[in-house]
Formats: sequence, C-alpha cells, structure tokens
Amino acid sequence: MPFDAFLAAKLHLLEGLDPTCLDVETAKRWDEFQRDPAPWTFPENVAMDDIVALGTHGPISCRRYTPRRATGSVLVWAHGGGFSAGDLDMPEAHVVSAELAARSRATVVSVGYRLADGQIRYPWPIDDVAAVWDAVARGELANQDQPRKVCLGGASAGGALALAVALRLRDGGHTQPAALLLAYPFAHFPNPALDFEVSAMMAPLPPALRFTPASVEAMVRTYVGRISDVPPDALPGAAPLRGLPPAHVLISEYDDLRSSAELLARQLAEAGVTVQCTLAAGMPHGHLNRTPALAEVARSLDIFAAALQE
Repeated sequence: MPFDAFLAAKLHLLEGLDPTCLDVETAKRWDEFQRDPAPWTFPENVAMDDIVALGTHGPISCRRYTPRRATGSVLVWAHGGGFSAGDLDMPEAHVVSAELAARSRATVVSVGYRLADGQIRYPWPIDDVAAVWDAVARGELANQDQPRKVCLGGASAGGALALAVALRLRDGGHTQPAALLLAYPFAHFPNPALDFEVSAMMAPLPPALRFTPASVEAMVRTYVGRISDVPPDALPGAAPLRGLPPAHVLISEYDDLRSSAELLARQLAEAGVTVQCTLAAGMPHGHLNRTPALAEVARSLDIFAAALQE
C-alpha cells in the first residue's frame, strides 16, 4: 500500500528536520505533522484516575481507565519511547488506553514505568511493569476484587517490556496473561534487515521518520548500558518463547523496526504460540501516537479491542 495520503501530504514538514534538535522551529514543524484530521475527545463512557503501584524500586505512577459496565477484563499497557522517553500523557498511552477501554469495556491500567537515563537501566523498566502486572493480577489497582482475565501489552519498546514480563511469569511458574497485545514491538538487537522490497518502499521517507543502525544502537546502549552480551529478556526475541500466551502482533507497514516485529511473529509461531498478525497499511512506526481520526489507527484499536473481548 502507498504511504497514508493524509500523512504523505505533510511530509514536506519533515524535510531537513533533525528530530534530536529542540529548537522552536523544529518543534513547530513536528507538531504540525502530528496534527490529525480532527481533534480527539475523551470517551464519555470511560472514567480516568491516577493511581500508584508499589514496586521494587519505589512508587510507580499509573493511570486507570474504567469503562461503564466493565466486563471484568483488564489490560496492563506499556507505552513506547525507545525505553528512554514517553509518559502517561502521550497518545500511545493516554489515547490508546481510553479508546481500548471504551471499545472493549475492559479496564486499562497504563504504566508510567521508569525510563532509562544512564542511571536507570535494564531491568528497572521491566521490574516496574511486572510489579503493576502482579498488583492487577492480585485484584488490586483495577477497581475489581478479582479480574475475569488480565491481558498484557505495549507498543514498540513497551512491547518488549510486556513480552519480557510474560517470560518472567512463565519461568516463575506464575499465571500467564490471557493474551499479549504487541504493537510494532522492538524485540531484537541487532535489528533484522528489511527485505529489498520494503527497503525500496521506505527509501523516499525523510530521515526524521527512519531508524538508522546508529540510532537503534544508541537506544539499546541507553537501555542496557552496552551493545554486547545483551540479556535475552532485554530484547526478548533472543529468549526461548515456547509456552507464552496467544499474541496479537500489530505491524506498521512503513517502519524500519517492522523487521523485528515480523521476525518475532515467526519465532512465536515456530515456538508453538498462537499468533495473529495485522499489518497497519500505510502507517509509520508509532502510528498509535495518533488518533482514531485516521482510519488505520481506528482499525488498529478495533483489532486490539476485539482481542480483549475474546
């Protein structure tokens, strides 16, 4: 599929843009590129409140989204941001959580895990997500004495964290999530190469929308502290995957990290895990940082909402 027409019409805003530069003009152009066709409004049938979970490394800020007539299902959700960026207010956390709660009637607990910054590193972000999972599974944090089922998910780096927590639960003999919801997960280092067709398709995109080998290496170094001897659960595509719960893998079509998501799906299937893959046509990496005003974002949310209702 071609690159999304609405986004393609705004690619000129990113020409020559250095996304690491923090000047006013860069921020203005990036904000304009991120503006969607229509404003997003918080769903009327969802209540939101800020809560705190206790973890190994101290308090963990979370945000709970409770729908009217909740089904009893819960999703623990981790945003992306390369392990070192992102927060509970970003659309990939806030909009996704509110929309999934509204569309599935499952309660969603969004995790404000500690970010890697040179002092905080692996496994702290995993520890935080695991602590929130444990609290929800015990019947805490979700306004319910005992959830009917608890799912686990995340986007990009958050997908890696969710998968790492599932591995811990499996290896510790604990109850597994009912399902894993993984949006464009980054699960391998080195990042697998794109095939020739996808590489040629992505070549015209501006650098601001691309992941280079150097940027991926920097992301892993910030998170793990090194790029050699990376622990298998830090980027869990290297870990044994047998015995994990059913996984729903959402893949962005125009994404340098697509190769990791696709390889992970093949690995899960080879390990005997039930996998459902969906390609978000015309979408770049991180498309859940936009709103359902884009049809493909709405479709992605509907797919995850259906998984929560199964």
